[in-house]
Amino acid sequence: MPNDIILTMRGIRKSFPGVVALAGVDFEVASGEVHVLLGENGAGKSTLVNILSGACRKDSGEIRLAGRPVEIKNPRHSRELGISIIYQEFNLIPGLSAGENIFLGHEPANFAGLIAHRQIHAEASRLLRELGVDLDPRTPVRRLGVAQQQMVEIAKALSVEAKVLIMDEPTSALTDREIRELFAVIRRLQAKGVAIIYISHRLAELFEVGDRVTVLRDGRHVATEDISAVTPAQLVRLMANRALAEHFPKQKVPAGEELLRVEQLSRGRVLRDLSFSLRRGEVLGLAGLLGSGRTELARVLFGVECSTAGTISIKGRPVRINSPAAAIKLGLGYLTADRQAQGLVPILSLQENLSLPNLGRLARLGVVNRRAETALARRFVAELRIKTPGLWQKVMYLSGGNQQKVVLSKWLAGEAEIFICDEPTRGLDVAAKVEIYQLMNRLTARGAGIIMISSELPEILGMSDRILEMHQGRLTAEFDANAATQERILQAALGHPAGSRR
Repeated sequence: MPNDIILTMRGIRKSFPGVVALAGVDFEVASGEVHVLLGENGAGKSTLVNILSGACRKDSGEIRLAGRPVEIKNPRHSRELGISIIYQEFNLIPGLSAGENIFLGHEPANFAGLIAHRQIHAEASRLLRELGVDLDPRTPVRRLGVAQQQMVEIAKALSVEAKVLIMDEPTSALTDREIRELFAVIRRLQAKGVAIIYISHRLAELFEVGDRVTVLRDGRHVATEDISAVTPAQLVRLMANRALAEHFPKQKVPAGEELLRVEQLSRGRVLRDLSFSLRRGEVLGLAGLLGSGRTELARVLFGVECSTAGTISIKGRPVRINSPAAAIKLGLGYLTADRQAQGLVPILSLQENLSLPNLGRLARLGVVNRRAETALARRFVAELRIKTPGLWQKVMYLSGGNQQKVVLSKWLAGEAEIFICDEPTRGLDVAAKVEIYQLMNRLTARGAGIIMISSELPEILGMSDRILEMHQGRLTAEFDANAATQERILQAALGHPAGSRR
């Protein structure tokens, strides 16, 4: 056990109406340590982190920072104590420069009391260089990629001399190369003595970056172990009492009639001459590195963007999909990669979100039939086992897995037969992922076809019947799932297919 413990939490308790979120949890992290915090959605990770960040107050227990007891009053106080958090959804202002975001809220002033922009950018440049990042701090954040925005968030933490840095799902939207770069930055932070609390559902990467791991389950501390002393299978068992082999409960369904055919589909230089088909009962996995054109293809199929060439046929009939409304009428449903920003309206209720694409059937003369809307919501809450206090609960307060079920429900309510699922389990824990996979099995069993886009190769291999690989807007390979391996898929992702089956 490390001797230089910087943060200690003992007996932390927190309850919300009807829910015990934390039941006497212990946790600690040392200077220069990467301590992984692991657990399913609802295990208490977010509540523990929110207490540290000052977003909520503990009911009881003790927090010590550098050996001294502290009561964290609010987020500003947390930052003053040297605790910073980088959320999965970045807290940056797009219109400001990288440097201005880094020093937002504590900008240096010149002799006239005005913001010293030259000093801001000079200091920001120094912080970014310390992280090994080649980035002009005068660049507006809206022009930065996800990985660069993350580095701005890290530099922002360093600008207030953070002693403890919390990273929530930091690799969820990064490519493999960007993940390697992030890990190099984490090692630099460790060398500076920064303590890092690392939250992720990607088990494989934890063994690369972590020193110790603490597992929470149902608001309780289950175990703290050295990463080197445990296996992925043991961690899964600690989190959920579920064996690793049960991660991908794929059920094979005989392929039926052709639902979708795409021929020579193009959109400028983003998509080029794509041709493939999808049959009833089939999960068609779509793999490729970020920027390969996967999401752009999904958006064209759903009418968010228009193709410049090629044809799309539904059940053998050529169709024109020039809007999402047209796609919905043709029986398509789209689970977007960013469910919060594009798949749901967070401030609306579960019931209202579920009914949005189905208002044509639920409204008469422009007035929604609330009784029919409620009956529809009740049906899918029961069928998909959505955990919610009530139908009028705002979806922003549901767990990630339950939010994804709401997205699925609204397309099921519209009787969609073709489901485009872009990163369907991003940010979900092991148990929530398995529930989504089981729902996919139910969809294919009833004759639906699924196009599943995923950055996680084990997911692609575990749940697909066929696999297509994309590279720079083109399809570079097609594999039968039984014959595919991670190595072959990665070769095709890099534009060097070997032995693919067409």
